[in-house]
Amino acid sequence: MPVDDVTYEFLSPGRPSTKGATARVHAALREAIVQLDLKPGEVLDKPAIAARMGVSRFPVGEAMNRLAAEGLVDIIPQSGSRVALIKISDARENMFLRRALEVETVRWLAPHSGPSLLQQLASNLRYQRAAIDAQDLKGFHGFDLAFHALLQDHLGFERVRTATETARLGLDRVRQLLNTRRRVELTLAEHRAIVTALEARDGDAAARAMYMHLDAVMTELETFARERPELFADLNTAGGLAT
Repeated sequence: MPVDDVTYEFLSPGRPSTKGATARVHAALREAIVQLDLKPGEVLDKPAIAARMGVSRFPVGEAMNRLAAEGLVDIIPQSGSRVALIKISDARENMFLRRALEVETVRWLAPHSGPSLLQQLASNLRYQRAAIDAQDLKGFHGFDLAFHALLQDHLGFERVRTATETARLGLDRVRQLLNTRRRVELTLAEHRAIVTALEARDGDAAARAMYMHLDAVMTELETFARERPELFADLNTAGGLAT
């Protein structure tokens, strides 16, 4: 489809709010990129986005600058902007951080897990199962995020939570690429293994279960990247995949 014909139906103009125009456009574009409504490598039509969002071109340009700083948009001088390709090297680094932080989170929580945390986790697992049964992959993703957030809430270390959230945000698009029925079934089983270890107050088992859960996602991403190289920026570099 030619760029001039793009209407960006998935971008909601939204209602007037206390947020400025730049913040609204940034939030809408970021959601569209993360949810893969805007695909890696896709050219971005600034006038069409401005028309859809009901704003001038200036806040669209500012929003794209913010997204460029987050590694989600490439701004090419004299050529416009496009959705950034995914970098395997960035995904590896973010997953390394998540493993380091979340493995130790559950190791610490295991001997301290009280009824409140275990009940909330059990409830979350039931919601995950219901989302799978309803074939609601987007809903499952939300419960997946909530599962990990519960662990951070009960850990209670704000800097750890912030660092974990930052690493997770860097993996948002990756998770959407792998958000298949097969993957969510595996994710639910992996989450259950973590909860079982927490119920047993076994820190080492909880740490192993969390490590295996996060490592499985990274392994699947590298397999996916070999199958869909056009979505990735660095497959043939030292930080990418060997060919």
